[in-house]
Amino acid sequence: MGEPSREEYKIQSFDAETQQLLKTALKDPGAVDLEKVANVIVDHSLQDCVFSKEAGRMCYAIIQAESKQAGQSVFRRGLLNRLQQEYQAREQLRARSLQGWVCYVTFICNIFDYLRVNNMPMMALVNPVYDCLFRLAQPDSLSKEEEVDCLVLQLHRVGEQLEKMNGQRMDELFVLIRDGFLLPTGLSSLAQLLLLEIIEFRAA
Repeated sequence: MGEPSREEYKIQSFDAETQQLLKTALKDPGAVDLEKVANVIVDHSLQDCVFSKEAGRMCYAIIQAESKQAGQSVFRRGLLNRLQQEYQAREQLRARSLQGWVCYVTFICNIFDYLRVNNMPMMALVNPVYDCLFRLAQPDSLSKEEEVDCLVLQLHRVGEQLEKMNGQRMDELFVLIRDGFLLPTGLSSLAQLLLLEIIEFRAA
């Protein structure tokens, strides 16, 4: 049978009907409701942190397929609208489910990493991504290892791109991170280690 493609492997975590919907979206996007597809991917990303790390690849593939087939961007519009809705309700999401919040930040950073306009990251996502990372650098977030881990992972993944888009905000973010590292806010030893590592990584 050969190795399944990475997209097909990711689809296995869905029920059979949704798997069929996503496979069709990847091969023949005009045959399905692409707004529904966008909602399905976002919903699953908020529940499944493994999927949220790789969903950007699938979204990029659907956007490319739709653009090639119809020259349209229904899926991208639906995806960005839904990301914006979740972004506006991010504090409620964090209060309701820390895992859901971490998944959301992972997902929006993944989308930022993959989606390009004229070979450049999407400007519309720069400030929302920064805002999420700033939230992860607040003292109450730094006391939670899941959020520190997410912050450091995303900075490794998209920090360089973000800095090119807005260097001043990255400087401000690292002031927050350094302050958080130095203040006795009850950081765990793992959190301290992760923060020190990303501070040294940027300094180098």
